[in-house]
Amino acid sequence: NAIIKVEAYLVGTSPISEKLEVPGSLLPYEATELRPEVSGRITQLNIHEGQSVSKGTLLVKLYDADLQAQLKKLEVQLEMNQKTAQRQSELLKIDGISKQEYDLSELAVSNIRADIELIKTSIDKTEIRAPFSGRLGLRNVSLGAYITPATLITNIRQEDQLKLEFTVPEKYSARLGAGTVVAFTVDGLTRPMTAKVIATEEAITEDSRSLRIRSIVQGKTPQLKPGAFAKVILDFGQDKNALMIPSQAVIPQARGKKVIVYRGGIAQFEDVTTGVRDSSRVQIVSGLVRGDTVVTSGLLTIKPESKLEIAKLIE
Repeated sequence: NAIIKVEAYLVGTSPISEKLEVPGSLLPYEATELRPEVSGRITQLNIHEGQSVSKGTLLVKLYDADLQAQLKKLEVQLEMNQKTAQRQSELLKIDGISKQEYDLSELAVSNIRADIELIKTSIDKTEIRAPFSGRLGLRNVSLGAYITPATLITNIRQEDQLKLEFTVPEKYSARLGAGTVVAFTVDGLTRPMTAKVIATEEAITEDSRSLRIRSIVQGKTPQLKPGAFAKVILDFGQDKNALMIPSQAVIPQARGKKVIVYRGGIAQFEDVTTGVRDSSRVQIVSGLVRGDTVVTSGLLTIKPESKLEIAKLIE
């Protein structure tokens, strides 16, 4: 095989500041869609789009006249059965009736009470209340409309507290545990804000080898809105012995990255993990050692075990 002439770089160490900027998104602390548990016609609608509401505020009331009528009927029956049970209790004391007859009257009272609780639960389901304090979104229903559990009434978002979500390369995952404070900036704000990490995704995404991080924004700033783009600034200090190589020496693969190492005149492909970058170089976290010689030219024409000759070596 022909010998391929290449340019190469001798791997050495140099100090770098491990500062990373990654994109992030601001999210409401809580957000949910409001849908009814039961079907029915809207008889009361208290949704004002964009309005802030307190937890428990009645937003929608469905028709419940039939349930209210059943409740009144059961309450009358309960009162009558309680009187019967009271009379039979007095008769039981003088052996006027058997214990079984008295027990049956008490059972009837218990059954009606259970039916009343069931009806009250059904009535509660005709009321849609705010599950937490927050801001309402756009209204999708009108007064008098018949809705079902599939109907989206509106959205509610808790905006007085915000979450910041971002992703970081796999190699930094160990440095961003719960409680870590990170800085971020948002367009329109002159000063950086901070957020405290609360959780990290267990699984690392295969396509980007990155980890999703979720944090809570510290303090309250009215200018911050859910959905806003944030720039997260991660400062991991300085690495005094970082292995840096020219960016063009790294060959992207479907999974991972490789570099071609010159060893005794032969091309050897090595898997590497990259770290931070500057304008022309990239940090190698694993896969190379100081003193290795990496090929920087003709990468597309070189195959594993190709014979190489170094035309130019940069240190």
